[in-house]
Formats: sequence, C-alpha cells, structure tokens
Amino acid sequence: MILRVYATDWCPHCIKTIAFLKNNNIPFETINMEKKMPIEMLKKVIDVNGGHDWVVPTLEFNGQWRKGQFFNEEKLKQDLITMGVITHL
Repeated sequence: MILRVYATDWCPHCIKTIAFLKNNNIPFETINMEKKMPIEMLKKVIDVNGGHDWVVPTLEFNGQWRKGQFFNEEKLKQDLITMGVITHL
C-alpha cells in the first residue's frame, strides 16, 4: 500500500506536504484533484472533508484518511505515524 496525496499544483500546503514527503523519502503518489478522476474517488474525498467540497491536501493510506488541512510539520509527522505510514521520523 502506498500513501496517496490528493492535491493541486497551486496549493501551498500541498506543495509543502509533498516536499516534506520527498525530503523524508516517504513513498507516495499524487492524485491531482483538478484532473479527471473516477466520480467515486471524488465523492470520497468530498465526504472525508465534511461532505460539501474537496479540500487539499487530503491523505489516504490503507483505508485511513486525513482531512485536508494547513501544513504543520509536527502534526503531519504524528498523523503519518498514526496512519501507519511511518513508525518514526
């Protein structure tokens, strides 16, 4: 299983999240929310973020979701540990 990052190219929090993952050698794939995607995937991202609209960066790993939110390195580290993406950093 690989971490999925639902993001856009223009979102500063997405850019920082992706840079953090790259800098820490955490494997992931980026799904651009502005490109065509299956409707079920779009609906799931909207649902995870409260049901009104999609918010980025939203993360998914092995069926666990993290709502889109502002970049905060310490919070991101803790969430990645909680999700089982990493054991420590």
